[in-house]
Amino acid sequence: MSRSFFLFGARSTGKSTLIRQLPAFDERHYVDLLDDEVLNEYSRDPKKLEMLASESDWVFIDEVQKSTKLLNTVHKLIEKKKTKFALTGSSARKLKRGGANLLGGRANVFHLYPLTAREAFLSLPGPQDRRVRGRSVSSLGRISSQSFCLNRFQ
Repeated sequence: MSRSFFLFGARSTGKSTLIRQLPAFDERHYVDLLDDEVLNEYSRDPKKLEMLASESDWVFIDEVQKSTKLLNTVHKLIEKKKTKFALTGSSARKLKRGGANLLGGRANVFHLYPLTAREAFLSLPGPQDRRVRGRSVSSLGRISSQSFCLNRFQ
């Protein structure tokens, strides 16, 4: 991973789980804005983000749509300190509508979609000769969505 990025996706698609699997992930540099206490702390004092960024090359912010004004601080840190950010959120549209700073080309944008019914079915433990509509799907092999997604960020 060489660049900051947004990871957008519907609720419960695995965005938080995915960023926790990234090689650069460190719990000490993770900001979970779903936690009301953390949200209030960083919203009240965005300089806390600057202190966090001074300790690491990467900072991970989960549910960034909860505090869009933090994106101005993120922008400044990308520009001045070359800090990299992994930012998750459920809606890019909601951020745009609210006039949020989407970092204008300073961050890649990825979307994480839920598994299709077929992918979910194939990932279940069980016989390898599962059949979908009478056709064997064993030739497709098992799907490892985590490793597939992780390869996109490396």
